[in-house]
Amino acid sequence: MLRRPLAIALTLALLPASGFAQDLLQTYEMARSGDPQLSISESNRDIAREGRVQARAQLLPQISGSASLSRNYVADTRGDLRRRSVGVDLNQTVFDLGQISSLRAQRDLDTAAGFDLEAANDELITRTAAAYFNVLVAIETLAAAEASEAALQKQYDFADKRLEVGLAPITDVHEARAQYDGARANVILARNELEDAYQALAEITGRPVRDLRALPDDFQPEVPAEGAADDWVATAIANNPSLRAAEYAFQAAEHSVTTAKSGHLPRLSLGAGYSNGASWGELSRPNQDPTATSEGHNVGLTLVVPIFSGGATQSGVREAIARRDIAQDQLEQTRRALERNARNAYQTVVAGVSEIEARRQAVISARSAYEASQVGLEVGTRTVVDVLINQQTLFNAEQQHALARYNFLQNRLLLAQAAGTLDIDDLREINGLLTTEAEARLDTPQQQQ
Repeated sequence: MLRRPLAIALTLALLPASGFAQDLLQTYEMARSGDPQLSISESNRDIAREGRVQARAQLLPQISGSASLSRNYVADTRGDLRRRSVGVDLNQTVFDLGQISSLRAQRDLDTAAGFDLEAANDELITRTAAAYFNVLVAIETLAAAEASEAALQKQYDFADKRLEVGLAPITDVHEARAQYDGARANVILARNELEDAYQALAEITGRPVRDLRALPDDFQPEVPAEGAADDWVATAIANNPSLRAAEYAFQAAEHSVTTAKSGHLPRLSLGAGYSNGASWGELSRPNQDPTATSEGHNVGLTLVVPIFSGGATQSGVREAIARRDIAQDQLEQTRRALERNARNAYQTVVAGVSEIEARRQAVISARSAYEASQVGLEVGTRTVVDVLINQQTLFNAEQQHALARYNFLQNRLLLAQAAGTLDIDDLREINGLLTTEAEARLDTPQQQQ
């Protein structure tokens, strides 16, 4: 977590100590600091980077030193002999195609890991936004459920009073009571779903998030002006980080095939060394001097020619080819899925504009029908059942309208993600649309806070 930019840390320091956030942008900054999935992606990028360093090290000079000190008892001379030696060895690869191609593969994997991290950052934006919008939808659903419960309680009370004066049958009372009890159960379920949505958001941010900002009632969606579906698909093919990562993973697999085939080729290395040694001691054999010194240098070329390895080398080649084929198929699968997702995201955004307007009109019509049925019930032209049906229709229309509005915002982010153009500015733009307090719509305070 300490690897995150200082700007994010400063932003988090300015947030309220309780961990409450007021808008989508602040929530995303909390997620940048607390999301484990993004941290895993950063660590995977670091692993790939070190793999590149280790592959390069195999082609650089290898220097090692040694030192020894020993004492030997010589039985036939009844004396001690001591020896010491020091040495330095250097080895430099002159030609090893396997190490060269391995370095090329690690470079491609390092680049792919960078694109994977970029994709993980984009994924964090959409995951955070989805969890945030799910909370807002749950709040809208709970608000509609509470309004429905209050209205159905009035209908139940009204039917009960009409029964007392003989203006309504007992079946109307039972029907109204059943609908009212169902509405109470819906409120309980909606509260639980809201609390679970809060927990899902906290799972990403690592801290509780409350007091969210929501869309105003007069929100008007707009169709993206960047081009048609084919333009978005072309942008996605050129820029999507997941596709770029798959391309570099395929190139790395190609280099791995070369690495495997290099097992049949000779390897040439340069070696050099220096040694210095001495021996001394006390020996009882006459005319024998135990003291001696030595010093030496060596340099040379070593050629290793593989002849037979039991078939392991060719087996490794076949394995590398199979892995390359898998990487190629994964690349093609990613490209096809990306084209489909980009096209679908664009069509969904375009359709979302019309859907939101249709859902808004459905709410207006359902509310008008409900109010008309209430008036008809009072004058005797409608039954309690008619009112209850219209009340349920209004509840469903309000819920679907809220879902359509926030789905539209989420689909805008998904379209930019597919195109590979998603960044903080897209989130900031959507955040600017959230101008109202979401929980102000609820009739009851959230006891779970």
